[in-house]
Amino acid sequence: MVTDPDDLELSDAEEAALHDLQLGTEYVHRAHGTLLAFHHELGHAMDRIADAEERLREAGHEERADALRDDHLPAGAISDQWTFELVEEFSGTFLEDVVAFEADVRDELADGLDHVSERRQKRRLRERAARKRDP
Repeated sequence: MVTDPDDLELSDAEEAALHDLQLGTEYVHRAHGTLLAFHHELGHAMDRIADAEERLREAGHEERADALRDDHLPAGAISDQWTFELVEEFSGTFLEDVVAFEADVRDELADGLDHVSERRQKRRLRERAARKRDP
């Protein structure tokens, strides 16, 4: 495996494509994190709504408590799906597919080396700084 990005024979277009693909994949991971946060937040909300069912019952509002129990608490968040199902579907399909595709392209073009653009930028900036320090 190549560890020095300068040892890669990449065209500018290939380097740009790798960078965009890797950045896009990082945003897919961020979206996954947002989806997980949504799943957790809605779970906490549903716990509080379940508490409200008990309180409504204690306060003598049986019909309202029954509506929470029968209509709202068992309902799905989107199209009758619960958020854990959304997380599972996203994780098991789109996320896995994008991550695998990015890894395959990176293996093919950059011998598996990630962050090629950033590694090259790091080297250029450090070389520039060294030239300014040591004329």
